[in-house]
Amino acid sequence: MPDEPTTPDPAADSAATDPAASADSQAASAGMPAPDPAIPPGGSWQDLALQELVQRRAEVEREIAQLESRREAIAREIASSYAGQADAVARRLKGFQDYLVGALQDLAVAAEQIELVPQPVLVQPSPIDAAARSQEGPPAVAGAAAGGAGGGPFGGDAELIRTRLAEFQGQPDFYADPWKLRRTLDAAGAAALEGWFLDQAGRGAQPSSGSRSRNGLVTAAAIAILGELYGERFQTLVLASQPERLGEWRRSLQDCLGLGREDFGPSSGIVLFERPEALIERADRLEERGELPFIVIDAAEPGVEIPILQFPLWLAFAPGPGELMREEEYY
Repeated sequence: MPDEPTTPDPAADSAATDPAASADSQAASAGMPAPDPAIPPGGSWQDLALQELVQRRAEVEREIAQLESRREAIAREIASSYAGQADAVARRLKGFQDYLVGALQDLAVAAEQIELVPQPVLVQPSPIDAAARSQEGPPAVAGAAAGGAGGGPFGGDAELIRTRLAEFQGQPDFYADPWKLRRTLDAAGAAALEGWFLDQAGRGAQPSSGSRSRNGLVTAAAIAILGELYGERFQTLVLASQPERLGEWRRSLQDCLGLGREDFGPSSGIVLFERPEALIERADRLEERGELPFIVIDAAEPGVEIPILQFPLWLAFAPGPGELMREEEYY
């Protein structure tokens, strides 16, 4: 037969030019499934699944960020609105209400424990007065009444007291031993101490010297004399209801008697108190141990508590009108 012109087959041409198509055709002819066109060449379905998970995670994170921003915006709007402020005020009022309820309950319990009937105050005689009466006897008491300043618990030491007061008015001894007066006592302070020892028997009030430092000087002179008379058997208790006032007393006594910080404390020679109840309790314990409390009351105190009057030694400073005005202006 003569040669007839042949028509080119398109499928064969495309198979020759496209290797993937030839592979598909070979797979189809062999009975195998064709590969997925979505999978990139050289990849696998695990890579495609991982890419989808990464995309979904990124989308979820963006949605979470949008929701958080919306939540913050809503919170700011609620806080700035009247409803949000009212809710905050309501919570605070609820807390204050709970506090008031608890406080009123405690107050009711304390009110139930208050004794409305006043208890009688029993003033016991001073141990010094009892010892003086037992030593002197009736004739000595009569002689003390006639002699005026010669009687009392310090009547036998009147000469020593006057001698020390005269020495305190001389030149100051800046190098004296601790618990000895290192400053000069003026004549007014010496006269006040002489009256307190001999006329008031160590129990009474004296006019204030005008300042807390001067009152501290008078008290230091009394402590120095009592130290000679009683040794370490007495303890000084200072009452002032403000920490600033107690600080002034500490500095004044420390300077006048040459003391250190270790001399101020419960087990030391001088104890400072802000409340009279604590002072009275301390004085009772001292008397139970056979020791002597010497109570000093600041000029700014409104009065002397009745239980203090039972103790053998107490010195209260009575302020003048000008000193009271200065205290009110300062505090």
